[in-house]
Amino acid sequence: MHNTTTMLIELGAIILALGLLGRLAGRVGFSPIPLYLLVGLAFGHGGILPLQASEEFVATGAEIGVILLLLMLGLEYSASSLVTTLKTQYPSGAVDFVLNAAPGTVAALLLGWGPVAAVALAGVTWISSSGVIAKVLGDLGRTGNRETPVVLCVLVMEDLAMAVYLPVLAALLTGASLAGGSVTLLVSLATVGVVFYVALRHGRVISRAVSSDNPEMLLLAVLGLTLLVAGVAQHLQVSAAVGAFLVGIALSEEVAEGAHGLLSPLRDLFAAVFFVFFGLHTDPSAIPPVLLPALALAVVTMLTKIATGWWAARRAGILSKGRWRTGGALVARGEFSIVIAGLAVGTEPRIGPLATAYVLLLVVLGPLTARWTEPLATRLIRRRSSDTPQTTTPADRSEPAHANG
Repeated sequence: MHNTTTMLIELGAIILALGLLGRLAGRVGFSPIPLYLLVGLAFGHGGILPLQASEEFVATGAEIGVILLLLMLGLEYSASSLVTTLKTQYPSGAVDFVLNAAPGTVAALLLGWGPVAAVALAGVTWISSSGVIAKVLGDLGRTGNRETPVVLCVLVMEDLAMAVYLPVLAALLTGASLAGGSVTLLVSLATVGVVFYVALRHGRVISRAVSSDNPEMLLLAVLGLTLLVAGVAQHLQVSAAVGAFLVGIALSEEVAEGAHGLLSPLRDLFAAVFFVFFGLHTDPSAIPPVLLPALALAVVTMLTKIATGWWAARRAGILSKGRWRTGGALVARGEFSIVIAGLAVGTEPRIGPLATAYVLLLVVLGPLTARWTEPLATRLIRRRSSDTPQTTTPADRSEPAHANG
């Protein structure tokens, strides 16, 4: 009884703090994500008031938060449009890997951590945070922008790549045989293929199965299906986020529209819990010793992610402002980077604090770059244009600040 009472008090304090900070962020026009992280640092190990009874509940809520974020993104798009985007944008995935995995690899080798730790740190710097980016796009009202499918495509390719990367990394860390690692990899790829095929070919059947005029029944059916698929995907060494996203794209427009309205409040609640959970597991005292190398790595990979997004949007025919918005949106790192660092910490203990500081920097900078990369780039381009007169096209002159191009 005492533990239950303590848990209720702790959860109440956390949620109240999130609500007040979110309201404050809304008034000043700023993303609440960094403030949510500060709440996690305050209530985490080494913080001002560490949690005692509710940490396990917060951990579960954090997993649900990431799942709901990706489900809601999936509801925005159809399976056919996603396939088209993947077919045209797969070179962007290769560019993303080369530009953003290389800094982590080089940094680990320069620090003398060895090849296995280099593979792990490459993953930390490579993978953007689907959870953070999904939240930021929603906060900025960009889910309907023309460049958003490009952002989404890069994120999905990264998440799908994790089905290959994580089994390979696990095999390297444990010294598993080539045969054992290959079996795990094949299971992961087969799972992604099956779920994607079902979403693409039998989405209408799934929609009819969960569809209901009763909001309560629709909510229970869609949420239950999403958690079930996410759990099965994770059990088979595939990202739960990928499973949730594929459920979203499998649902028809009518069901998707109804589910979107019902699930939005739940997404906002559990997404906030996710960011608190991230802060909970960061000891503030471990950050200062690794802050300078983490900052250097963050600056380099912030620029490489912006370049990745700009290049991917350019291939998709997006105009200049949309290209910069795409690059700025991809900067944040988060859940996957922490998972990868957690796997590797047994082999190289120093990777834990460095990855934590690195992710904290970019999870704070990510919402800022998403908001300010395009205006700053536009201002610099205009300044250069004033120094060197150029002929602009009608499309460039007429493009508003928030245009979907």
